[in-house]
Amino acid sequence: MGEARRRASQGLPPRQDKTKKNNSPRVVPWLPITVAQKEQFYAITTRGAWIGIFSVLLLWIVVRFIGPAAGWWIPADAR
Repeated sequence: MGEARRRASQGLPPRQDKTKKNNSPRVVPWLPITVAQKEQFYAITTRGAWIGIFSVLLLWIVVRFIGPAAGWWIPADAR
């Protein structure tokens, strides 16, 4: 018995095609970028921007406060 007949005899719906393309509408008809891809791009770039902001803040704290306090270097404006 084939898969389709077995599922039909058990009252199950047909299997969904896993290679089905995303049905999200395109942003612009001639550009192959969908609305879902646009939203995913916004989410990734926003997260990346926040990571960059916190990285710069952490670097500034290390250079300005932690490094001189640990004796790793002396700031130029402290001489």
